[in-house]
This record gives sequence, C-alpha cells and structure tokens, in this order.
Amino acid sequence: MHIAVTATGQSLDSPVDERFGRARYILIVDPESGLVEAVDNQANVNAAQGAGLNAAQIVVEWQAEWVLTGRVGPKAFAVLKEAGIKIGLEAGGLVRETVERFQAGEFKAS
Repeated sequence: MHIAVTATGQSLDSPVDERFGRARYILIVDPESGLVEAVDNQANVNAAQGAGLNAAQIVVEWQAEWVLTGRVGPKAFAVLKEAGIKIGLEAGGLVRETVERFQAGEFKAS
C-alpha cells in the first residue's frame, strides 16, 4: 500500500505541509517497508490556479490509497474521492510521526 503525505522536504523527518495543492513535496510512502519516493510539487506551489487538481493527479498517478495532509480544497477533494483515494486531514508534525499515527489507526477517511 502507498500513502501520500504532503511535506516541506524530501524525507520522513521533514515537517508535514498542511497545504495539499501547494505543498513543496508529496511523499509517496510504503508504511510497511518504510520506502519513500519524494515527488517534487514545486510547479504547483506558486500556480495561479489548479494547484490542488494537479497535486491530486500526482497522487492518482502514483496509485496511493490514502492522502495525509492538513486540508484539501473542494475540487481536489472531489477528484481524490472519485479515484477512491481516502483522505486523512489534520496531519501535522513530522512525516514520520504522521505515518506512525496512520499505522496506529488514528486517521479516519473524510
């Protein structure tokens, strides 16, 4: 299983970026193996519009089953839900801590 976590950096020790569409990176994490792939989302950080939709497309392409972030706009939310991706909101702290909270069952799908 893969989960997507929005982050300010490229590692598990990076802080979670609470902005889904404008996060600097989207980390694709395999919680079982701990493998991490950092996807650069810089093109969306300063986008005039469509940042959330573009970030949602990245998550869909990576076939993540969950997104963990602070908040998701309504258009991106709809795209993720349509793709069957569960959304866990109110993520914070370090990515590593967020993944641990996920593994402990603390996130409920929105």
